[in-house]
Amino acid sequence: MPGTRSQDLKPWLRALFALPNALYDNGFGWLLGHRFLQLTHTGRHSGRRFRVVLEVVRYDRSTGEATVLSGYGRGADWLRNLQARGPAAVDFGRGPAPAAYRVLGLEEAAEVYAAYEWRNLLIAPLVRWTLTVLLGWRYDGSPEARRRMVAELPMVALRPSGAEVPQSSGPPAT
Repeated sequence: MPGTRSQDLKPWLRALFALPNALYDNGFGWLLGHRFLQLTHTGRHSGRRFRVVLEVVRYDRSTGEATVLSGYGRGADWLRNLQARGPAAVDFGRGPAPAAYRVLGLEEAAEVYAAYEWRNLLIAPLVRWTLTVLLGWRYDGSPEARRRMVAELPMVALRPSGAEVPQSSGPPAT
């Protein structure tokens, strides 16, 4: 089930994943701190602006780099848009800031996720269940399963870039 799209999930699970959007939409995204971020990206075909709230699995305070997991795999629209259109804006609840990104290699991604699991031992059963649903195979948290998981669900690091956040909702000039 790699590349699962949100419309393929059970409605209640899709609604659960969308709850943080309501906080950002109503000016309360700051309550989530650096645990979540809202990514603004431009549609690769439409040129429209979209927003998605993603869980941060690692946040580096010294650089401001936040790492997220593409729960819907390489086919996730936000990831495909980011790769096609380049820089994005990131919001930790205080307003959007320009951002650059990089896709983590498999070894770094496995290390980042192992650290995330260690920091979140209390919710490990819920995380494993969620990953099992997203992946379509039993995720048990073992090093082998972790490597397989990060191969199917890429990790992306977003960091401040210093560029202006584009305000246009149209396609970029060519």
